[in-house]
Amino acid sequence: MNASRTRIKICGLTRAQDVQDAAKAGADAIGFVFYPPSQRNLSTAQAAALSVQVPAFVSTVALFVNPDPALVLDVLARVRPTVLQFHGDETPAQCTTYGVPYIKAFRLGAPGLDTPGGVAQTCLHYAGAAGWLFDSYTPAYGGSGQTFDQRLLAGLTGLGSQARPCIVSGGLNAQTVGDAVTRWRPWAVDVSSGVEEAPGIKSAERMCAFVAAVRDADQGNMRRTYERDD
Repeated sequence: MNASRTRIKICGLTRAQDVQDAAKAGADAIGFVFYPPSQRNLSTAQAAALSVQVPAFVSTVALFVNPDPALVLDVLARVRPTVLQFHGDETPAQCTTYGVPYIKAFRLGAPGLDTPGGVAQTCLHYAGAAGWLFDSYTPAYGGSGQTFDQRLLAGLTGLGSQARPCIVSGGLNAQTVGDAVTRWRPWAVDVSSGVEEAPGIKSAERMCAFVAAVRDADQGNMRRTYERDD
């Protein structure tokens, strides 16, 4: 994994002010959740109203967990997200059927995703994804604030050109994200509970601190790269 600038997705937004604050803080993408058991779940109408607050050059991501296709089509028609994110047991065919770029999330530690080799082989089934997102294995399907064993990502280093852009999530906050960026140099990081005051209620200060920590880690990575080249 390697990226000169780590992209940042802030997920689970439910308020217009938080969307505006996330964009001002420097988020590259805003995530809306369409999963009823989640405390951050939105109706299509709510998400459509929030999407109006997203400025140019900030992407919108619609997150689903084993969705009814009718819901996905309704979100595509009314919210018009840039990218879809599938966080359940969706097959590659189900992910590609909508003709929209998609991210496939993998809950590391789940059966079949509990060894580096298993993670790598499972990811390869989703070679058409715009990105592979790695989160912790919990019943909550994300947003739990729990970390995963990052050693499970070791198998990805052998995939070479077959690897898709990697997104690290799970238990990230301003205090922990720098280590993940330094260690893995992912394409992007994804945060939800780590910048919240309460589920679905974001903190402008925590979002700014998170973005600043990512940028600091990027600077450190660039400095180490230049030192090696010299």
